[in-house]
Amino acid sequence: MRFGRLIMLLMILFILSFAWAGGTSFLKGWLPAIPSSQSINSHLSSSWERSYRMIALKSAVDEKLDKKKYVKIQYIPLTMQQAIIAVEDSRFYRHFGFDIEGILRAMLVNMQTGDFTEGGSTITQQLVKNLFLTQDKTYGRKAEEFLLAMDMELRYSKEEILEMYLNTIYFGSGAYGIGDAAKIYFDKAPVNLNLAECALLAGLPTAPSLNSPYVDFNAAKHRQAIVLSVMSRQGFLGPQTAEEAKVAPIRLAK
Repeated sequence: MRFGRLIMLLMILFILSFAWAGGTSFLKGWLPAIPSSQSINSHLSSSWERSYRMIALKSAVDEKLDKKKYVKIQYIPLTMQQAIIAVEDSRFYRHFGFDIEGILRAMLVNMQTGDFTEGGSTITQQLVKNLFLTQDKTYGRKAEEFLLAMDMELRYSKEEILEMYLNTIYFGSGAYGIGDAAKIYFDKAPVNLNLAECALLAGLPTAPSLNSPYVDFNAAKHRQAIVLSVMSRQGFLGPQTAEEAKVAPIRLAK
């Protein structure tokens, strides 16, 4: 078992080395011929960070999480968890870090629009990006994202991944994570959020700067209605419950 795990990690590191080098030789991916010693040191540091993440992923994750504001999954309403899954990654419990169907669907949409409008990223991939990666759309970064997402699924349960995601996503208005979001928008602890509030929050991460109720309340309510409709369509809610939540009053913290 341990031997197999070691072989898999070595294979991952080998593939990553090629991805970082843009498809060139293994050695060039680790130490390209750069005349500046500062550039060499920077490249080595970056390579070490990438290797460290693959070899000691749990330690790397722990270093990135803000434990002071961290909210455990048992204190996050089930409706909040379901709302995020419904609109962010409906196949979350059925994939292994990346969703082939989602990728193919995104490719089709992108070909139809002629632009990179959809990425097909799963919650696990988004968590990896939130913790470690940039938003650059390069093949090397995407390769690292795929491999880290698969490694994340090997080392953590789905509940742990969802918990970390809800603690790292940006909800707009300076709110990073569900703890901040519940406090900033409703002056509540996450455990006290109702269905209408959970659905409103779940609609923010796609465009937090635009959909924040403090920026555009109507846009936030529109997204909330979409979230509730999707939750109903996917069986998380009954149609009547969804409609009642759409018209429930929203009382913001300020």
